[in-house]
Amino acid sequence: MENTWNIRSREDIVKGNTGEKMIYTNFVGTRGGENRCLFSDAIMNPAAKNGGLWAPDVIPLFHEQLIEEMLTLSYKDLAFKILREFGIDLKDEVIQEAVSVYDSFDDTQNPVPVVGLTNDLSVSELWHGPTRAFKDMALQPFPKLVSVLAQDEANKYLVLAATSGDTGPAALAGFRDLPNTKVVCLYPDGGTSDVQKQQMVKESGENLKVIGVKGNFDDTQKALKEMIKSDSFNEAVKNAGYKLSAANSVNFGRIIFQIVYHFWSYFELVGKGKIDFGDEITVVIPSGNFGNGLAAFYAKLLGLPIGKIVLASNKNNVLTKFIKDGEYSVNRDFENTNSPAMDIRRPSNPERILFHMFGSDRTTELMENLENEGVFQLTKKEMDSIQEVFDADYASEEEIVLMIRDVSNDYSYTIDPHTATAFVSYRKLKIKGPCIISSTAEWTKFSETMSEAYGCDSTLEAIAEKVGTDIPKPITDLADKKVIHTDVIEIDEIEEYILNSI
Repeated sequence: MENTWNIRSREDIVKGNTGEKMIYTNFVGTRGGENRCLFSDAIMNPAAKNGGLWAPDVIPLFHEQLIEEMLTLSYKDLAFKILREFGIDLKDEVIQEAVSVYDSFDDTQNPVPVVGLTNDLSVSELWHGPTRAFKDMALQPFPKLVSVLAQDEANKYLVLAATSGDTGPAALAGFRDLPNTKVVCLYPDGGTSDVQKQQMVKESGENLKVIGVKGNFDDTQKALKEMIKSDSFNEAVKNAGYKLSAANSVNFGRIIFQIVYHFWSYFELVGKGKIDFGDEITVVIPSGNFGNGLAAFYAKLLGLPIGKIVLASNKNNVLTKFIKDGEYSVNRDFENTNSPAMDIRRPSNPERILFHMFGSDRTTELMENLENEGVFQLTKKEMDSIQEVFDADYASEEEIVLMIRDVSNDYSYTIDPHTATAFVSYRKLKIKGPCIISSTAEWTKFSETMSEAYGCDSTLEAIAEKVGTDIPKPITDLADKKVIHTDVIEIDEIEEYILNSI
């Protein structure tokens, strides 16, 4: 089936160091309109007009020789190369400063280890940063860009973040004490793991504020989106001396850094002799807000040999229904599960997929149906297009616990509950050929589920002894930190509270 993806040849992007004029990628609103901007504007002002999201107007297709040249680059150099070839309007030194944060990861030479479990099955460990979750891959470098651009503008930015468990700690750690920024992080009270909550409420930094919300993640994310779009709230923030931005994956500045680790993981398989360069692979990704899966989609369009992108969900399986049946519905109960970072009923990023595949007019129609009726339905032809690229499945809480145990028994390997959903989908769908599972968080953040799976006490020390591993310092250090942020408020108090806090 012919796709409508708007892809251009890499030759349309001229290298900046050749002395020729750089042609930058433009970003447009997913719901149409005349508005367009460059990358720097899109990340500082993440709300496109008409309620949409910013997305690249065309995708710069990397030719095979360029991708092959990337094989031997370090992670930092690979990140720099991809951002530069993507056509973003930032100076080389700004990008280099941003990607230097990977030096703080567990292994400066290999911030994303790829572990082979069988000849065909490998795991990409995306959690070796300071908060032990894949969100560090983007939320360590991204804040550097925001701070530099804010300083260049001589403006201060209020950066909002809503979290289901991992974005919050990563955003707070990334933005801590960066000039010209103030971060307000909203988390659903009782809707994260204990370690995730401790990482947030104990996070220091003069520019950070953490607020518990009486509601679920959908409530907090909805509040964030409404504030970003609200003229009155933006005006009030302006009157307080700030401009408004966001750290969630509605911001493309998050997505672009996530593209990098899909390239890196593929190259690791080539380097280990698991595949030949040019072989297609399947990627299986635990999916909540769909930012990781979207990044794989962009990597595929850029030219990386990815076949199917498999989205793995928990009982909040909106994405599974979207991929399998073409139905996207929020008219359903919200489930609190043992994989809390994926407890999301209304993921943001499918809108970008709709835009690239079906255009802004159809995207607007579908999103208006979602907003007015709580549901939209794709046509059979549209479903076929989606299913050319994506597949999906989901795991029950019982299946998650059993899979953690099975992976330990079968491979002598330890996974967290979110990564377990990907293993469940891998087995249910009987995936054949070379495959990479994205491991999105370290087990240390989910002690109750891990203790259930291993049949031991729920202390991290007991679990670590059971699985034969160490507890990393960023987690053990939490015990010695004091709680700084204690406020928990109602949903309808958020706007007033934030304005009072700045």
